[in-house]
This record gives sequence, C-alpha cells and structure tokens, in this order.
Amino acid sequence: MSGASTDTTPLSRPPAPWEALAALDWAGAHRAGIQMRYGDIDAMGHLNNAVYVQYLETSRVLLMRDLGVPDRDDRSVIARLELDYRHEVRWGQEVTVESLVERVGTASWTVVSRLLADGQPCAYARTVQVRVGDGLRPEPLPQALRDRLSGLLAR
Repeated sequence: MSGASTDTTPLSRPPAPWEALAALDWAGAHRAGIQMRYGDIDAMGHLNNAVYVQYLETSRVLLMRDLGVPDRDDRSVIARLELDYRHEVRWGQEVTVESLVERVGTASWTVVSRLLADGQPCAYARTVQVRVGDGLRPEPLPQALRDRLSGLLAR
C-alpha cells in the first residue's frame, strides 16, 4: 500500500475578505448617491475599475461633510485601501456607496464600504484613514471627530 492519503474530504477555504463585509448590518450605514459620468465607462461598456476608487473617495468626502466636519478640518491621508470587485456596473445604473466605520483608533479610523448599482452590491472596500498634522505626521483624533465616527460603528 502506498503512503498516499485516501481522504477525499474537500478542503474548506477561508472566507474571502468581502464575505465578512457582506455579512454586516448595513441598515445604519451612511449613504452617498454617486452621479455616474459617461467618461467613467470603459470600452467594454462597464465602469472602469479605477473609477470605483474615485467613487469611494467621493463617498468619504460626503460622509465627513454629513458628520459636520468642515473640509478644512479633514486632515487625513489614506494609509490602506482594499477593494473587492464582485459584479460589473453598467452605464445608466443608479450607484450608491454605503459606508460604516469598522474601527476608531488613536490617530486613524477604518471605513468599510459597499458600492451598489441598482441596489445590487458590486464591490466591497476597506479604507484606513490617518489624521495628520502640519508635518504630515500622525496626530490623535479630536474627541469630537471620534464621537462622530463612533456613531457609524459597524455591528
């Protein structure tokens, strides 16, 4: 008899990062309607992959505005971006980005988002923002911002 295993049990795969985001309760998410432009569409007739990042950026700007943070006070840089594409977005669909806060740290916070087209989740993202001072060095989040962000914590 050879030393080969005869076990035919399929190996289970670890869940994909987007699956954990899909399972979140999005009912209390911040919602940002996105105006699609014809130039956002590529030669294949769907939303260009790089444009998803622009839509996420727009939604974060709107999120901060809706939290009452003036543009001049939003002193943050993106430290990390993860993006999982799930379905294509085509010209003419209604696009919305929903966002929740996953974590609030000392100088950073993590936003998780899903991009919907006509109500169907098409992409999931995780973005880490870091608050910076004049020298572009991390600085602690003001308590007022921490409080505002905490109101959107994912459940």
